[in-house]
Amino acid sequence: MSSFRTIEISNPLFEQANLRFVTVKSSNLKGRGDISVFIPPKTEQSENLPLVLLLHGVYGSAWSWPLGAGVHLQALKMIQESLLPNMIIAMPSDGLWGDGSAFLSHHKRNFERWIVDDVPKVLTEVIPQVSDISPLFIGGLSMGGYGALRLACLYPNRFKGVSAHSSITAFEQMRLFVEEDLKKFNVTAAQYPNIIDAMVLNKDKLPPIRFDCGKADLLIADNRELHNRMLQYNIHHQYFEYPGGHEWPYWTQHIEKSLLFFAALL
Repeated sequence: MSSFRTIEISNPLFEQANLRFVTVKSSNLKGRGDISVFIPPKTEQSENLPLVLLLHGVYGSAWSWPLGAGVHLQALKMIQESLLPNMIIAMPSDGLWGDGSAFLSHHKRNFERWIVDDVPKVLTEVIPQVSDISPLFIGGLSMGGYGALRLACLYPNRFKGVSAHSSITAFEQMRLFVEEDLKKFNVTAAQYPNIIDAMVLNKDKLPPIRFDCGKADLLIADNRELHNRMLQYNIHHQYFEYPGGHEWPYWTQHIEKSLLFFAALL
């Protein structure tokens, strides 16, 4: 029996480029949420494949990673070249609240539990290659990088690794991107809205962490500060800087580093 009232899945006859689309009604969202899923070919008989959750940034949705960066095409090429093992890549919407939900709980909707609980659960129901024992990884860009880092630190036992690009590192930085009044999110310190606080909370249980940022990115100073704070707290991590800004060409170029990082952890 399903944990969800309704689940709608794309028809394999009309799917393209190994992408499947799922829409599910979530009690955490108090409505429907969308997920794009990359399923490698010739894996119909596979079980317990690694599952990667990739979170999008502000203004985006479930289509952002595949149709903004072609991540599914990159993953397939890397698998064919034996650079990656077969893995499922799930790209959920953030709940589609305002310009971005920040993957937090607010406005009587729990966008955090949508990602941590609902997305993996629905995939175990509708994707035979995924199970409760599939290794689970999480990554993202910008707001999605914030969500990935924060959730991996708050739920360290759920994730085997986290990798983020051009990340917002504290909730207040959302004001750089969204028109909504941040005060109306009613975010409290108990939610650990600053990444470093979430890291310190579970310092001894954190999964492997990597993150990077473009040297011309408007968030570069914040990413450098997070890196330095992590060094001060002796939190093991990998941090990199590359040429580029807060833009799709940067994320398209560097998402493969996240996938390789996850593969190395298997």
